[in-house]
Amino acid sequence: MTRAGRPRTGGGPQATSGETEGMTTIYVPYHLDERLDGLVDEPADVTVTVEFPKDGDIWGRLAVLYERVADEVSGAEAPVVISGDCTTALGTVAGLQRRGVDPAIVWFDAHGDVQTLETTTSGYIGGMPLRVLVGYRPELIADRLGIRALAEERAVLVDARDLDPAEEEYLKGSGIRRYRLQDLELPEGPLVVHVDLDVVDGAELPGLLFPVPGGPSLGTVLAKVEEIIATGRVVAVDLACTWRPGNGAEAREFVQTICKGFRKDPNKFRTQRDH
Repeated sequence: MTRAGRPRTGGGPQATSGETEGMTTIYVPYHLDERLDGLVDEPADVTVTVEFPKDGDIWGRLAVLYERVADEVSGAEAPVVISGDCTTALGTVAGLQRRGVDPAIVWFDAHGDVQTLETTTSGYIGGMPLRVLVGYRPELIADRLGIRALAEERAVLVDARDLDPAEEEYLKGSGIRRYRLQDLELPEGPLVVHVDLDVVDGAELPGLLFPVPGGPSLGTVLAKVEEIIATGRVVAVDLACTWRPGNGAEAREFVQTICKGFRKDPNKFRTQRDH
């Protein structure tokens, strides 16, 4: 695990003295257990890397990585976690819970991320993290990270439009609320805002791993996230940059703008320990 020094250098926005106090960018350059470099330009305060065990299943390998993520998040006042997948959110939530925060989660994603090992046809673990967060089979990874399951009613799914039949069926009977972006109603209490950038219309972001047409524009998603941040209830932002390395140029400004939002007035995003 490496830590970048200050003042910052590189292609992202420059930090001045005191400007980053209260906000920490945590870069996790992985898609599941595959190392991916060059996803974003924003220089991070912390870059999390690990040596994966040679033996064991994928859940055990991911637990090693997300344990490190949780450690960093637990010590950060207002973390922005930037990675190449959605499962990293498990480490983000684990870290917040370790510092006594019980967050609700706002999950922007073109997909449901509520698959299970029993329902998936692809076997793709990256389609399961929201289901894990609300209590699915905690022995797989949640117990290893110490995650306390979120009540389904404290999770909202925004602009998910590419769902498998098993996901549709689950969500019909679930307490997870689904919204179109323009109709979003926030849950109570402190919030984790998770944004898989594939929530954006696939035509606007070339190189996405799983593009889906018919979504909102990048600018519309950014405006909504800034609106949520302005409530002062956001305790962490989790950004899934789910594009192939060398792509995502159109979204780099999105990532930088979110980081600047925390940097501008970090007191708004201070961890709310009283919730």
